[in-house]
Amino acid sequence: MKIHRPRVRFTVVLFLAAVCGSAARAQAQSTSTQAASPNSPAPAAATAPSTAAAPASPAKSGQVVVPSGTHISLVLHNGISTRSAQPGDPVYFETLFPVLVDNRVVIPAGSYVSGEVTEAKRPGRVKGRAELMMRLTTMILPNAYVVNLGAAPSNASTGGGESVDKEGTLKGDTDKASDVGTVVKTTAAGAGIGAIASRSGTGAGIGAGIGAAAGLAAVLLSRGPEAEMPRGSTMEVVLDRPIYLDGDKVQFTSPGQSSVLAGPPNRDHEHAKIPF
Repeated sequence: MKIHRPRVRFTVVLFLAAVCGSAARAQAQSTSTQAASPNSPAPAAATAPSTAAAPASPAKSGQVVVPSGTHISLVLHNGISTRSAQPGDPVYFETLFPVLVDNRVVIPAGSYVSGEVTEAKRPGRVKGRAELMMRLTTMILPNAYVVNLGAAPSNASTGGGESVDKEGTLKGDTDKASDVGTVVKTTAAGAGIGAIASRSGTGAGIGAGIGAAAGLAAVLLSRGPEAEMPRGSTMEVVLDRPIYLDGDKVQFTSPGQSSVLAGPPNRDHEHAKIPF
């Protein structure tokens, strides 16, 4: 039998084309079905790590916040001196002026503040000023509401030459003028005594030298002024952290009233190196 090869080839080509077309349609249908499926996982997108800091926790509902940096004026009830103070000794103050938050009295005048001495350093004999440090820890409002406190002194009025540095340390006076005056007085007194005793200029010179030496010895053998806060001294403190108050416990209707304390007396240097 005679076979027509061109017709067979044509039939085979048609068959292969049909098979390839069917396979392409099936693959396209499968791809579109996967894209439309809601359960198919989407490719993960690259995300940058979050660097935003967590916001500060706000005050709880009903709380009143006295912000850090608030100044509070106090008056001292018990005197303090580096001559006798020791770490741990208590200190007792009272607020002189009310503290307001949003035009509302939250800390009335007459509130009690307590703390303790943390360091007491006596003055040196040649150099070194007296230093007194304290920490205020507790406040008691007039209605007996007790709150924690964190505050450092910013300035003080003691009646003497004390000052407060940036770290809140109360420092005694330097007493340099008194030291110079001591040497001058003893020099002059020695010169006068020498002149009278010898009735000559040479005796005056010898006496002046002896007097200067005595004055210098008095300066070297005695301490500088103590750092003191007598009863009635006033001090301003600054909050180093906020105070969170219960709004229901600070319903004050008056500014309060502090105790009447006499202010500290003006104090001359008590650095008596010589008897005149």
